[in-house]
Amino acid sequence: MQVVLLERIEKLGQMGEVVTVKPGYARNFLLPKQKAMRATKANLEHFENQRAQLEADNLQRREEAVKVSSSLEGLTVSLIRQAGDSGQLYGSVNTRDVAESVTEAGVTITRSQVVLDKVIKTLGLHDVKIVLHPEVTVGIVVNTARSAEEAEQQLRSGSVASSHDEVAEEEVVEEAAEEVVEAEGESEE
Repeated sequence: MQVVLLERIEKLGQMGEVVTVKPGYARNFLLPKQKAMRATKANLEHFENQRAQLEADNLQRREEAVKVSSSLEGLTVSLIRQAGDSGQLYGSVNTRDVAESVTEAGVTITRSQVVLDKVIKTLGLHDVKIVLHPEVTVGIVVNTARSAEEAEQQLRSGSVASSHDEVAEEEVVEEAAEEVVEAEGESEE
């Protein structure tokens, strides 16, 4: 099926291009979301008459997206979740969770703007793309942790803080304390 794109669509084409897509993709996604219209003679004439207005609207939306992107650039949001000792989450983090946390951070986005390359099922720092406009994409960092303290520790170290690390750290502290006590005992003799 041939359609005329009403906006830029990644991996498909630019505004105004006539492209051939599968009928299901056109019927179920492009046409209902008004991202394209059928490439008939009447629709092509209508598009050419409206082209200047569509390009102006697109430019305005893009400028607004660029303004919003400056506030999202470098943003890190923390999500507190339950997880096992191996760092595996009991459940997963989805687009709705990310959208809600970014909205709480002060920038309102919808879950359809969040692009997860893979499902987040582990603790740690994960890169997530936010598509504010077909031409404006921003990367943020989602920090999944068991507690707020663990989230801060992960941000400082840049790696996952596990319960094994905490046990090992406690053992190192205990060994250092024992060495100090032994050193004091030897110095008294």
